[in-house]
Amino acid sequence: QVQLVESGGGLVQPGGSLRLSCAASGSIVRINTMGWYRQAPGKQRELVVSITSGGSTVYADSVKGRFTISRDNAKNTVYLQMNNLEPEDTAVYLCTADVVTPYQPTIVTRWWGQGTQVAVSS
Repeated sequence: QVQLVESGGGLVQPGGSLRLSCAASGSIVRINTMGWYRQAPGKQRELVVSITSGGSTVYADSVKGRFTISRDNAKNTVYLQMNNLEPEDTAVYLCTADVVTPYQPTIVTRWWGQGTQVAVSS
C-alpha cells in the first residue's frame, strides 16, 4: 500500500501565498510522475501541474507564472508554491503519485491523496 498525505492548505486573501506539501510513503520502489489536481464545487477535477522524476513540468495555463511545483525524490515529497492567489483558485487540491511497488514491479499505479482545502477570499 501507498499513502499520500497532503498539508498546507488554508484560507488566504487574494494576492496571498500558500505552500502545499505531499509526502508519499509505503511500499515504494519508484515514483514516476507526481502532480496536483484540484476540484472546485460544481466543477470537474482538473490538472494543475505535474512533474516527472527528472524534473520536467506541465502547468495548466491558468496557473502559469503564479504556481511552482518542485519535488524531493529522496523524501518522496512534492511541493506546490502558490503565489498571487485568486478566488478562482479556491478548490480541494489533491496530490497524485505514479508509483511502482515491489509487488507489481512492471506496473505503474496512480495513487491519490485525500486532498487539502484551499480557499481564497477577502
